[in-house]
Amino acid sequence: MKFYHKQHWYYCGIDLHARSMYVCILDRDGKIMVHRNMRTSPENLLKAIEPFREDLCIGVECTFSWYWIADLCERENIPFVLGHALYLKAIHGGKTKNDRIDSHKLAILLRGGMFPLAYVYPAGMRSTRDLLRRRMYLTHKRSELLAHIENTNSQYNLAPLSQKIAYKSNRSGVADRFPDPSSRKSIAVDLHLLDFYDKLLGDLELFILKNARVDNPQSLHLLQTTPGIGKILSLVMLYEIHDISRFPTVADFISYCRLVKPQRESAGKKSGSRNSKIGNNHLKWAFSEAAVLFLRGNEAAKSIHQKRVSKHGKAKALSILAQKLARSVYFMLQRKEAFNQRRFLTQV
Repeated sequence: MKFYHKQHWYYCGIDLHARSMYVCILDRDGKIMVHRNMRTSPENLLKAIEPFREDLCIGVECTFSWYWIADLCERENIPFVLGHALYLKAIHGGKTKNDRIDSHKLAILLRGGMFPLAYVYPAGMRSTRDLLRRRMYLTHKRSELLAHIENTNSQYNLAPLSQKIAYKSNRSGVADRFPDPSSRKSIAVDLHLLDFYDKLLGDLELFILKNARVDNPQSLHLLQTTPGIGKILSLVMLYEIHDISRFPTVADFISYCRLVKPQRESAGKKSGSRNSKIGNNHLKWAFSEAAVLFLRGNEAAKSIHQKRVSKHGKAKALSILAQKLARSVYFMLQRKEAFNQRRFLTQV
């Protein structure tokens, strides 16, 4: 956990919402200079902070609506700090909670050097990263349709599907397998949606590949030297990581990717694990996907993986492989070296 330690004459905490924002400005001695609710707009914010702009820092909790205020502060040359929502326990753990109290607490944490930092992603790459995340969401929806067809087939104890229905050419006659008209209609709807998702995702991926702006093409190429990491998956990783230097150690990177189990210990006693959702779930998905694809057609890797499966089970073995791939990617980007499978397999 990192905190903001720079000192200023004034500290501004904003409890930000889509239509309103509660602004609290403290001076360096903790005196409240401004504390009021207002409509969410750049004009209102600039007007409220105008007397204090000489040396002011603005802090906002990392909610869905922070983009515009980060861009405004960058244009106006105002120091901006984004607060990590899950680390702001002083706000969420209070007995009484409202916008007025929350904005005051944000300003106090900022002034006291206890404001937990989240990463302010650059504006120029933000929209493409969000588009990649949207693609991931649609891909999951497509997978749910495939799973529903397979599950319905099992419910009626029908013979297993002979071919993978993930491919459009293998879906002919699938709905006709079901004798009940309602079940047949349900599967027909799933198949129709699958055709739509295939076309939608194809167009979306083509748009991303043509329009994605990559500041560091070398890093993109290095990622694609890893078996199982293709064009789209490498873009997801690159856009979610952005700058590998923001992770001081490989342990920080692995933790950010949600590929380690957080331990809680006090007085030598372990109390299970919590806070497993702190980190980037998109990178967790990307490396988990890469682990499965890494094994496809890779006999040397399959041999080592099978030994791990017999020892730990399939799920844990894949998790271990995903973590090893993330560790490898970290050092590849740090050292600017291509993936070396021989060295990778000797270390796993």
